[in-house]
Amino acid sequence: MSAFIRRRPFSSLLLMLLLALLGWIWHERVALWAFPDIISAYTAKEYCSCRYVMNNDAKYCRGYVKQWLPTSGFADDVASKRITVSGLGRSNSAEWIGEHQGCRLNP
Repeated sequence: MSAFIRRRPFSSLLLMLLLALLGWIWHERVALWAFPDIISAYTAKEYCSCRYVMNNDAKYCRGYVKQWLPTSGFADDVASKRITVSGLGRSNSAEWIGEHQGCRLNP
């Protein structure tokens, strides 16, 4: 093994980095699996709060919740004050409960 490292130091370094990366991914697998839900849930909840709690304009709130990772679906049901957002294969919705409760993320 040490002869391989001496003959191919860059390949050995890349292999060690790859193994370290795979180890980190395995260690953080639960958090990484939850990440796609976070994007759509955050967008739905924050948009609902911006739009119906703070009473801001819809265009302003769309810009407020815009992220680097795009959402694939966005529905604002003004009549029921319910927001549904899809992104990274997951979908979440939030709705306005009342003046004192604000918005709630739906399960």
